[in-house]
Amino acid sequence: MPTHITTQCSIDNYPLQLHKLERLSNWLLKECAVPDHDVSIVLVDDRLIRELNNNYRKKDTPTNVLSFPFSEGADLSSLAQIPVKELGDIVISLETAAREAIQFNHTFHQRLSWLLIHGMLHLQGFDHERSKSDEKIMFSREQEILAKLNKKRGQQMNHLAINVDHIATIRQARGITEPDPVAAAAICELAGAAGIVIHLREDRRHIQDRDVYLLRETIKTKMNLEMGANKAIIKIALEVQPDLVTLVPEKRQELTTEGGLDIVTQKKKIAKTIEKLGKGLIPVSLFLDPDKEQIAVASEIGATFVELHTGRYCDAFSEQDQLHEFELIEEAAEYAVSLGLRVNAGHGLNYQTTARIAALETIEELSIGHAIIARAAFTGLDTAVRDMLKIVASAKSSL
Repeated sequence: MPTHITTQCSIDNYPLQLHKLERLSNWLLKECAVPDHDVSIVLVDDRLIRELNNNYRKKDTPTNVLSFPFSEGADLSSLAQIPVKELGDIVISLETAAREAIQFNHTFHQRLSWLLIHGMLHLQGFDHERSKSDEKIMFSREQEILAKLNKKRGQQMNHLAINVDHIATIRQARGITEPDPVAAAAICELAGAAGIVIHLREDRRHIQDRDVYLLRETIKTKMNLEMGANKAIIKIALEVQPDLVTLVPEKRQELTTEGGLDIVTQKKKIAKTIEKLGKGLIPVSLFLDPDKEQIAVASEIGATFVELHTGRYCDAFSEQDQLHEFELIEEAAEYAVSLGLRVNAGHGLNYQTTARIAALETIEELSIGHAIIARAAFTGLDTAVRDMLKIVASAKSSL
């Protein structure tokens, strides 16, 4: 890869994800028209960057970023003979970056992004210390790159799909006609939801056949029909033609879906279901635990999406456990995308756990139901949806 990252200090105390930094650096190389060059990023503490600043700039103080162009002082004709194109080294102090993030009211990653852009421009010959006019030129280029980066991140913002099953659960508790999930879906869409999710279970404990047919007629955004690989329900799906079918496991005794499909042991059955739905031009998503073996099979048997099960991440008791589960989801999403799959995520997400998942660039859509319906009991459904949309929308800008 064009970017090489090394750490010469402890990174445990920083919200740092090296693969994101690498991805940003590779994007910057393309943006700066040098995608065929290598760049080295060295992450250090204040002590080490102070030593470098003193040795090379005669300033005995820590700084935020130093750049060392590979071509500086070199004979250009000799450089042309080297088979590898080197841009140079960028040294960033994580300690200073963390302090400046607080000072400028940025997230740590936002500050790190700016320092990387600043360092990359120095490698290309920009120098704000040379003159006032050079300072203006460099500042203008920084702002141009930041604007493109923010636009890129904004375009990748996740969609929010609302599961209205629990509106039907309340209705079924009394065996009457209210509240109606069809009306709830309309409110969710008016509040900004990008899709509606319903789960037609074999035992019909909440969503009923009538709901499925009516929702197909009334949903204006996108209809995601969750279901088991059941012949009768497959028949309904083929008649209704949802925009997406998400295959999920079902157990009659469970209160809600407890984990992802095991498609490794059900490969033939799930493959046949995908084939049947594919003939009806219905794309299929598979609800899976963040497990690479399961994801590999999903790709092999023709799924279009995987929806990563976020339940263990949401239910983690400690910060350490939650971080571990998050990293599994992140790695699984990256792997799925590398196989050509599209990625959604859901299950158990609430107003405390959603932001971190929503910040993942690899995930297109979040499916959230129970937390929103529970909040709606106190705030109203429109407000509950809008509150969640704010979390999802702001997550990308916190990268």
